[in-house]
Amino acid sequence: MAKAMKNPPVYGVTSADHALQLAVILQVEGAITVSEAARRLGVARSSAHRLLSTLVYRDFAVQNEDRSYRAGPVLEIADKAQSDVGALRAAALGPLRVLVDTLDETANLSIRTGRMVRFVAAVECSRAPRVGNREGMVFPAHQVTGGLVLLAQLSDEDLEALYAPATEERPDLNRLREELHAVRSSGVALNLERSERGVVAIGRGVTDADGRTVAAVSVPMPRVRYAPERLTEAVAALTAAAEAISAGLGVSAD
Repeated sequence: MAKAMKNPPVYGVTSADHALQLAVILQVEGAITVSEAARRLGVARSSAHRLLSTLVYRDFAVQNEDRSYRAGPVLEIADKAQSDVGALRAAALGPLRVLVDTLDETANLSIRTGRMVRFVAAVECSRAPRVGNREGMVFPAHQVTGGLVLLAQLSDEDLEALYAPATEERPDLNRLREELHAVRSSGVALNLERSERGVVAIGRGVTDADGRTVAAVSVPMPRVRYAPERLTEAVAALTAAAEAISAGLGVSAD
């Protein structure tokens, strides 16, 4: 079947922020209708339709047969991954709230796409100072707690392939391999101001029904509130949260 010719929209869209918001929604949450896009952005349906049409033209979105829109080829997360992220978010929000109630610190859920990690769900604590909500943000995997948890699932050969060829963002692989070995041994990643000065984070993996580590749950906190004796409490709470999320995905906790 021949590919339909694409014609550029006859109008200009100046609301880049709205377009970026829609791109994130499509990538993280999955398909969306014009009406839902209009409601989420607080704009008229005609404006939402123009924004989505422009995303289609630039291959950031594709229109489904039911006239809803899904992420297009430019976005990194494919259709299956989108549905997986939606299921992860749904399974994670309750356990993340419990985690925040238990530790009184912000809690995050992240996934890895290549060398990058995206925060797909977060619940922010109310105490001050605190680490803010990073939902939707993207970081190099080797620099953040969830990324270390997820990179630890790779073999040394896969890790080498992931970071080849060398770039400015390539980490010291010998050092990273040692760090990931420690994460594999303990099941926990500890980030002491690695990604942000004054912030300590602890994380562990979330598994799916096939036993694959598909996400990481983490708790970042101001360095002034971290002490080694908090580690046992934090790991226990993270383990409970990870098991609850896995159970929400249909995985029976052992």
